[in-house]
Amino acid sequence: MSQARIAVLASGRGSNLRALIGAIEAGRLPAQVVGVFSDKPDAAVLQQVPPALRWSAKPANFDSREAYEQALGDAIEAARPDWIVCAGYMRILGDALVQRFAGRMLNIHPSLLPRHRGLRTHAAALAAGDAEHGCSVHFVIPELDAGTVIAQARLAVAPDDTPESLAARVLAMEHRLLPAVLQLAVSGRLAERDGTACVDGQPMFTPLTLDSHDRLMP
Repeated sequence: MSQARIAVLASGRGSNLRALIGAIEAGRLPAQVVGVFSDKPDAAVLQQVPPALRWSAKPANFDSREAYEQALGDAIEAARPDWIVCAGYMRILGDALVQRFAGRMLNIHPSLLPRHRGLRTHAAALAAGDAEHGCSVHFVIPELDAGTVIAQARLAVAPDDTPESLAARVLAMEHRLLPAVLQLAVSGRLAERDGTACVDGQPMFTPLTLDSHDRLMP
C-alpha cells in the first residue's frame, strides 16, 4: 500500500512539522511529507525538508490576495496531497482556497475550540479564568477556526500560569495531538460529511480526547 501524502502549510519554526516527521520516522505515521508551503521565504520550517519539497512566496509580491492563493493552491495541487495540514500558518485562508481542498484540510489551534478563536489564545484563557486549556484539530472551513473539531488535548490551568508558560505546555500537547489525528486520517478512518466529522463512517457529535498514552478516545 502506498503511503499517504501530506502537505504542510506553516509560517514559523515548524515544531509541529518536526513532530509529524518524527512520527513518520518512528513508524507511527504511515505517510510522507510531499511539500511544505509558506508565506515567509525565510521561515525556519522550510529548512526541515529538502529544497525540492519547499514552496514559499511573499503575498505582497502578488497583485491580489486571490492571485497569491491561486498560486499557492496550484503548488499544493501539484504535490498531490491526500491531506493538507495548517500547522502555524499565520494567514487567514480565502474561501476559494478552502473550498478547493474541502474535507482534506486540517488545522491545529491552540485552544479548546470553540473557545478563543484567533490569536493570543493563552492570554485569553487566563483572562477568562478558564480552569482548562489545550489544543484542537479541526477541519478548515471559510470561517476562521470554526470547522468541525475532530480531537482535543486538555490540561489544567495552574494558578501561576502565564501566557508564556501556557504556550509552552500547550505546544507540547500539539506535538502529540497532531500526529494522532493524522494517524486516523491517513488510515482512511476520518472523513467530513455535511459539516460533521466521521470516524469509521459514524458521525462524531463530540471531539475525541487524547489520553496519556496518545490514544484518541471518545
